[in-house]
Amino acid sequence: MKQFITYFSAIAMLAASASCERDEVLIDIEQTQVTEPVMTDVYGFYLLNEGNMGSNKASLDYFDATTGAYNLNIYAARNPTVVKELGDVGNDIMIYGNKMYAVINCSHKVEVLTPDSAQRIAQIDIPNCRYALGHKGNLYVSSYVGMAQIDPTAPRGAVFKVDTVSLAVVGSVEVGYQPEEMAIIGDRLYVANSGGYRVPDYDNTISVIDLNTFTVTDVMTIEQSANFHRIDSDSNGRLWLSSRGDYYGNKSNLYVIDPASKQVIKEMGVPVSDMWADGDTLYTISTEWSYVTGQNAVSYTKIDMATMEVLDHNIIKDGTEKSITLPYCIAVDPVTKDFYVCDAKSYVVSGTIYCFNRNGILQWKQTTGQIPAHIAFYGKNENIINHYYNE
Repeated sequence: MKQFITYFSAIAMLAASASCERDEVLIDIEQTQVTEPVMTDVYGFYLLNEGNMGSNKASLDYFDATTGAYNLNIYAARNPTVVKELGDVGNDIMIYGNKMYAVINCSHKVEVLTPDSAQRIAQIDIPNCRYALGHKGNLYVSSYVGMAQIDPTAPRGAVFKVDTVSLAVVGSVEVGYQPEEMAIIGDRLYVANSGGYRVPDYDNTISVIDLNTFTVTDVMTIEQSANFHRIDSDSNGRLWLSSRGDYYGNKSNLYVIDPASKQVIKEMGVPVSDMWADGDTLYTISTEWSYVTGQNAVSYTKIDMATMEVLDHNIIKDGTEKSITLPYCIAVDPVTKDFYVCDAKSYVVSGTIYCFNRNGILQWKQTTGQIPAHIAFYGKNENIINHYYNE
């Protein structure tokens, strides 16, 4: 697909107004036209690039579906006075209510931004923060708490509760070791604990927090594996939990769990590095490293969460997967059903994002920041467009 680059010496309009209800995003950056404009309730998405750890290279890109333009490093352009820009390791991003939240792991902060222009509103200080989830006016942020280093004595982690109006931390509760993603079912928050700093003594638990009292009321032990990472729920009230494994004989896997009985219903036999639930269809990618083989095993899978059956073991149908070195992120447009795969390449150079249509055919690709990792869709209806929206 033909691409061309335009350079703006003054402030340029990032997004033409799709309707009078839409806020406009204005930035003064380089734009690349990657596709034709598409007008839906999804205006585009933000891509948070992690940046190599210790280099303060986290960055934020924006794809504008209404113009077909991809915009690099917009945080720096919109916030030129912020020292070290976004900071060290962008670990998660989400839009909740009228704010966007970027979790910057090793800078120990959550950046609060305007979702229409990516301008900084505030900074919330949370140590070694990992992932965020919004629910009933509060933001919940998982935290390793301790220093960012391998340590067999690393402390237990925590979940911090933030009031999204005052942006103040209003509570915290201790959970398992090195907690990662979270999921909400009813009035309970489920936290996947990894124990990643305590290798080889990984954690094999899910902490259960009652959101009414903000206390841990239960701990689910999953005997089948450990080193948990991703977690989500389906329309039947089941949990989908991924394990990284131990990078030796215990391989990465995906488990379906009944939270009531605390039992594993099914082992899917699918390795997972990242996953995205679009309704009851789960898209997964895996770049599974093995110290036994000294190689990564790469896979792309689509799963029916209702039936717990694998629908497809190769969602890319045109051979483009051969050009992708290290798939690191996957996301699905909730309206068009286009899906996006980010390639981290060698982790120390600029990455690439690939857009595929619902049939797995490449539509466009574009250079990103370093280690493209997390996507948040931006649009008219939060209930529809926000993957992390829980209410």
